[in-house]
Amino acid sequence: MRRALPWAAVAVLVLAVLVAGWLSPVRPASVRSDGLGPDSGELVADYLARADASLADAEREPDAPHWGLISFEREVDTAAVAALPGQLRIGQVLFRVPIDRVQTPLVPVAVSAHPEALRKAPLVAAGGWRRLGAGPAGAAGSGGGAGDGLAAGGAGGGGGAGRGTAAQWRAAADDPAVRAVEVLPSDAVAGRFSLIPLLPEHAETVVPGPDDAEP
Repeated sequence: MRRALPWAAVAVLVLAVLVAGWLSPVRPASVRSDGLGPDSGELVADYLARADASLADAEREPDAPHWGLISFEREVDTAAVAALPGQLRIGQVLFRVPIDRVQTPLVPVAVSAHPEALRKAPLVAAGGWRRLGAGPAGAAGSGGGAGDGLAAGGAGGGGGAGRGTAAQWRAAADDPAVRAVEVLPSDAVAGRFSLIPLLPEHAETVVPGPDDAEP
């Protein structure tokens, strides 16, 4: 009897753990890490098809809001972003100023729901641009000039991220200035996904362009 008692205790403990598992099943994890935008080396045609498929999937949940990414045909100003059809809630603009034969960085600027935040986003991007010292070989010269152009309201928005229903995203996708719209599942978590827009110079394959301009 004494030898049987420890084994009985172990059996009771195992049974208790199993019952607890049945009563409190593990919930499926929501989306914690995702990426919006093309993969390095991906064919542009493949990404465009993948983006269209993501929007079609979102349309199966017509009432659910989704996070998504807009890639433009060319760099646009914030007035064009604000004028997008669908009345999306734009949460971030990805600024980039193209310089010939220079790999220039993306400068993300978060914007609040207040319309003034979007209007002032280029000023914020210009400050970030100058801090990066963007330009050939890191020279601040051309980078500073480009930053001045951003601050003056010049076109520099290479992409935008926001939130809306599938119908709102579809309306934005139909705008002539928009090259691609990709959306995440409705359970995506804000701030837990990367954003890399399809850049205008990516014609066939998503690969870096030349970066050999003289300083």
